[in-house]
Amino acid sequence: MTTLVVNGTERRYDGDPEMPLLWYLRDELGLTGTKFGCGVAACGACTIHLDGMAVRACQTPISAAAGLPVTTIEGLSPDGNHPVQAAWRDLNVSQCGYCQPGQIMQASALLKETPNPSDDDIDGAMSGNLCRCGTYPRIRAAIKQAAGGARP
Repeated sequence: MTTLVVNGTERRYDGDPEMPLLWYLRDELGLTGTKFGCGVAACGACTIHLDGMAVRACQTPISAAAGLPVTTIEGLSPDGNHPVQAAWRDLNVSQCGYCQPGQIMQASALLKETPNPSDDDIDGAMSGNLCRCGTYPRIRAAIKQAAGGARP
């Protein structure tokens, strides 16, 4: 039996402890904001926070999350108004939107670690999150806005 704390709620899982956390979140808990992209941690669509750090849920076994806080896009802000989420809306970052939960989770982790990131900080932190629609300039602008920078 594995005990997890997902978005502030204690959960118990009595299955394969090596199953990727992504499938537990999506299939068992119905938290479908975390997306399946590539399955090899190369695209970032499945990014969540594990103990405050951005990780790829597709390659994180449930056993690695035992007893640690897991935060998904659904748990980032109860009302959807985390500064990163607000900036995403203000600047119309999303195009198709598929990668955006992972982008937002990666960006919020960046801002927690580096509250006033440079362009290089943003590029480095976000380099593992792919956007097929190419919204990278809007992503960077939204991160700067969320960090308190001037609106473009």
